[in-house]
Amino acid sequence: MSEVTTLDIIIIVVYLLVMLGVGLRFVKRVKNREDFYTADHTLGTKVMLATVCATIIGGSSMMGRAGLGYTSGIECLMTALPYMAGMFLFSAYAGRIYDVGAKHGVTSIPSLFEFRFGKPAKIVIAIMIVFAMMGTVSSQITATATIIKLLGSRIGIPYETGALIATLVFVIYTGASGLFGVVYTDVIQFFMLVLFVYIMVPISSISSLGGLKSYLSGIDTSYLVPHIDGRLLGDIVSYLVITMAGAEMWQRAFAAKDRRAAKRGMFWGTAVYAVCVCMILVMALAAQQLLPDVIGQYGSTDAVIPALAVTTLPAGLTGLALAGIVSVMMSTADSYLLVSMQTAVDDIGKTISPDMSEKRELFLSRVLCVVLAAGALVIALYIKSAYTILTMIYNFYAAAAGIPALAALYWKKATSQGMIAAVIGGFATCAVWRALGSPFGIGGTLPGAAVCLILMVTVSLATYDKNPSRIP
Repeated sequence: MSEVTTLDIIIIVVYLLVMLGVGLRFVKRVKNREDFYTADHTLGTKVMLATVCATIIGGSSMMGRAGLGYTSGIECLMTALPYMAGMFLFSAYAGRIYDVGAKHGVTSIPSLFEFRFGKPAKIVIAIMIVFAMMGTVSSQITATATIIKLLGSRIGIPYETGALIATLVFVIYTGASGLFGVVYTDVIQFFMLVLFVYIMVPISSISSLGGLKSYLSGIDTSYLVPHIDGRLLGDIVSYLVITMAGAEMWQRAFAAKDRRAAKRGMFWGTAVYAVCVCMILVMALAAQQLLPDVIGQYGSTDAVIPALAVTTLPAGLTGLALAGIVSVMMSTADSYLLVSMQTAVDDIGKTISPDMSEKRELFLSRVLCVVLAAGALVIALYIKSAYTILTMIYNFYAAAAGIPALAALYWKKATSQGMIAAVIGGFATCAVWRALGSPFGIGGTLPGAAVCLILMVTVSLATYDKNPSRIP
């Protein structure tokens, strides 16, 4: 098989329509902001597992990581290990997040910051979250557009049209039904991506190479040699720190049915993700042998996994695999878009206008769904590499928000002044470091997070006696 057939395109279209139908089915369940943003706290362990895994195996992560594996081998796994470690650690204190939310009516990181430090701190962290979430949504749009362009090559769908289609699909069901639509489409997408991407594509790729023995003998062992440089060290720090302030995961923890569901769902979702990351490396090494010129054929290393599906699977199964790949992007994009909406309207808008009614809040959330997605689309059209977008956003957000989020949850002596200084200092340091060309080859997250930690501790200790914060 070497091209996408009409049958494959039909399967993709049907799948997208099913996702819209599932998302829109929950519109009637949304009666207030609690339903829209937390799904009325109904997420049990199994649903949490599926939505956590579907969210963190994002399109930019999967496709960008596969492209990294194609060009650099085991580096794609090395940068994933800190994120996995961070997520397993996060699952350990997800119960604490749930407890704080249930006890104090907290539903987001900014609302926790308001409870502890006041409104100025809430606004600062909320702006950071909107910035990070929009960038992450754009990375998913970029990845999805690559797939749609591949699907539409026979009728000439350009990248820009693919990006627009990708945006419209998840905007509709996210804006209509909020977390209900996001989570329950995630459940379906979870099974799609595991069965038809992480199981079927590796098997078909190895089979096309003549079996496991032939596959292993064809691997260039130089791609399996670990190495560390400044850029990779910066990426590792980024992925480790980002888990502390992953707003989409905090939202899931707040929305869990109970403490046990929050902890177990996070743990097992991460465990499945760990297996999937290993499968990404398997596919990347297979693509080196089956597709020696991915960039020449498809224009980007982001196309490694869909290109494998098109190359090794028969008609119909190719469509199912590509539908699974599209599901990866949608399951992440909708989650980050919802967090952006909640942060912009509930955390920033209601702080500025506290008398806002729930009806108006839901209306503005749906309007912002379109506006923020349009902003993410612009970013996706400007920077067409999913992994480039993701790493850039992670660098800034991890440097500025990871340590303050953990301090807000646990450190009793953290103060508003310390938190604001840490967020601004971490972000500014990362920006300046990147502007200087990343001296010594070290990414901006490492110096940014270091400055963030120093400012959080020193400023908080200097101001705690005069301005102690509330303890969650």
